[in-house]
Amino acid sequence: MKLVKKSAALLCLFLSPLQGAGEEKSVTFSKDIAPIIFENCTTCHRPGQIGPFALTDYKTVKRRAKQIVEVTEDRTMPPWHADPGDVKFSNNRSLSPEQIKLLSDWVTAGRPEGDPAETPPLPEFHEKWQIGEPDQIATMTERFTVRAEGSDIYRNFVIPMNLEEDRWVEAIEFLPGAPEIVHHILYFLDTSGKARKYDAEDKKPGFSMSKSNAGFSYIGGWDVGTQPTELPHGLRFLIPKGADLVVQIHYHPNGREMTDQSSVGFHYSDKPTARPWSIIQVPPHFGQMQGIEIKAGDKEHIEEASFILPEDCEAFAVNAHAHYLAKRMELTATLPNGKAIRLLRTTRWDFRWQEDYSFEKPVKLPAGTRLDMLISYDNSASNPNNPTSPPKNVKWGPQTTDEMGSITLAAMFETKEQKEATHNALRFFLANQFIDRIWERRADVGNGNGNGNGNRKGQLQIAVGMLKALDKDNDSMLSPEERKTAIALIQGMGFLKRFGAIGFE
Repeated sequence: MKLVKKSAALLCLFLSPLQGAGEEKSVTFSKDIAPIIFENCTTCHRPGQIGPFALTDYKTVKRRAKQIVEVTEDRTMPPWHADPGDVKFSNNRSLSPEQIKLLSDWVTAGRPEGDPAETPPLPEFHEKWQIGEPDQIATMTERFTVRAEGSDIYRNFVIPMNLEEDRWVEAIEFLPGAPEIVHHILYFLDTSGKARKYDAEDKKPGFSMSKSNAGFSYIGGWDVGTQPTELPHGLRFLIPKGADLVVQIHYHPNGREMTDQSSVGFHYSDKPTARPWSIIQVPPHFGQMQGIEIKAGDKEHIEEASFILPEDCEAFAVNAHAHYLAKRMELTATLPNGKAIRLLRTTRWDFRWQEDYSFEKPVKLPAGTRLDMLISYDNSASNPNNPTSPPKNVKWGPQTTDEMGSITLAAMFETKEQKEATHNALRFFLANQFIDRIWERRADVGNGNGNGNGNRKGQLQIAVGMLKALDKDNDSMLSPEERKTAIALIQGMGFLKRFGAIGFE
């Protein structure tokens, strides 16, 4: 009898851990999975949005459960391409390891629903404007038809704002009329009336890229994946009375003829900007003067550029832009004391889904900080994103089969003078790059073999002649003093505007 009691006691000790495990609460859709899906997926995966299927209730999520586990485990979804690093992002939409494990555990458990009464309600979504009804909606004045096939289309559209007084903008949102074909846009403000003149001269709605936007004020842009821009820290930007909005839209034909009439929504504020702020793009103008040339078959083509900040500033957001061949992008700030801060790194660049990365806290960057940009391109046949097969040599250009590349930092200053000094430094940087490119190609351009239309070739030849005249010792290079003179002449004669380089406003 004693032996039986002892064995029973041992059996109880052996079973107790299993009994505890059996008492653990199972993962259910209602309690555990619905909050993850509704918060991170349903924004896009619901009727009328860009997600290819809905994820709005137990049945729709259960049907896609295995696929959801696959794309979350390899971090394809939710779309978020910034690697973890030195700076935390306030708009990080990536899932935590714990959330990813919950999704996997739920599928392993058989995808139980749980108590439907515990399922949280769907978030309140704005069906049209994500951040609420704008104070003013600026819509293209005419519809524009995009052909079914062919190369990408870049087109400028003029939208009169008709403001009777200056207005401060605290948020801006783009609403594509045909989201299937609108890839990205750039916003400009024109106070000169030139945009209306260009529009009137063109028979089609808007005006073509043969007319330069360089004289207009660049105020930002939108890409597929970009969240609405709500300026932080009390920042605003100004729209002067009488200004026209110029929207440059990149259309990507998708096999069907489609018509677009997009809109831009503005949210105004009664208060001016709390501080001066601007963007710092490295290299400027999406790398137009970087001299990008990527050989066919090159799996690891590296472009680098560095810019030294002339003034103190505080960075509050960052974004990157390139085309299909880019695969890795980095921006690092090295402070005057030698400390390096990685502001952005993505090893999974995706041209089809781009993002503005907002910092949780502003990053202080003292004068003398060096910003180092690196972009790696893969122009090999093994790159599944390569738009050409077989690969071909690629240079800088606006088409998606061309390439470009830069990383843009949004930063605020204490004074207007600091902001203007930074703009001047960027203009100096761009003029230096312009000299380097002209000097590299001076023989071809001097013989009239440069690329571009006749007017541009003529301008190139003038620039080449000017640089040769400054090379007093004929050593085929410019001394520091000669280069300073050349930069002053290039800026004074407006060469950069003639070649379409965006100004810094």
